Parts: sequence; structure tokens; C-alpha cells
Amino acid sequence: MKRYLLNLVAVVLVLAGLAAAMPLGAAQDKSKYDVKAANAIKAVMDAQAAAWNRGDLEGYMEGYDRSNNTEFVGADTITRGWQTVLDRYRRNYNSREKMGVLTFSDLEITILSKDAALVLGRWHLKRANDEPHGTFTLLFRKTKAGWRIVHDHSSSA
Repeated sequence: MKRYLLNLVAVVLVLAGLAAAMPLGAAQDKSKYDVKAANAIKAVMDAQAAAWNRGDLEGYMEGYDRSNNTEFVGADTITRGWQTVLDRYRRNYNSREKMGVLTFSDLEITILSKDAALVLGRWHLKRANDEPHGTFTLLFRKTKAGWRIVHDHSSSA
């Protein structure tokens, strides 16, 4: 019986030590942070859709990091640099008719770290004569300007 009590005490002490070593609020704090970061990223994407739908490509591009390292992958091409990505959008969507109405859906936001997140989702354009759509994977980084897209891989269905 004495040996059983000693073993029980040893187990309780080990468990208490493990519990004390773990920051009690870490999981809760991370969860709160994840929700806050996800909401901030969603707000960036909402602002992008609103800018697009009013024909404001520069406003749409505010969702991207203004860097030479920003990348857009689509249609079998890799475009690097914020300005180059904007120029690509200007070439491909040079009228309100071509731009149509943009919506994002089925967003899955995964916070990877305090300054990185992965977003999966779908895009859809409603235009007078067609409705192009597809999927995307976005890498967001938290910059001095807030959460911004640094890598966009979009595909058409």
C-alpha cells in the first residue's frame, strides 16, 4: 500500500509539473489571435471585392503587398512584383464589362504563424455574357500595412 501511495504521489507530481510548465492561456490566446487575424484577412478580401466591383483596380491591389516579391501565378504564367501584377490586371480587365461582379466564397483561412496565413477559396465573376470562376490559394503575410497577399495562385475552372 505504501508503494502504491508513493507511485500515486509521483504521478500526481509529474502531472502537476507538466501542467505548470504549459502556459495556461496559450491555447485560448492563440485561438483569440487566430480569430482576430482571420477577421482582418477577411476584411482585406471584402475590401478587394468592393474595389473590384466599383472598377477600382488600384483599390483591389491594396490587398497585395506593395513589393517586388509579390507573386501571382495563373494561366501558366508567374508574374512577380506588385506593379507588374497590377499591369497584368489592367491588360486583362480593361473595361467594366470584362471586370463584371466579383465574389469570393468557400474561404478557408489557416493561420500558420503570427505573421503568415494560408487562404483557400473560390472566385466568381458575373458578367453579361459569361461567368468565369475558379479557385485560389493565397499566402498572406502581416506587414507594416496590415495583412497583405504576397503569393496568389489562381486557376480557372
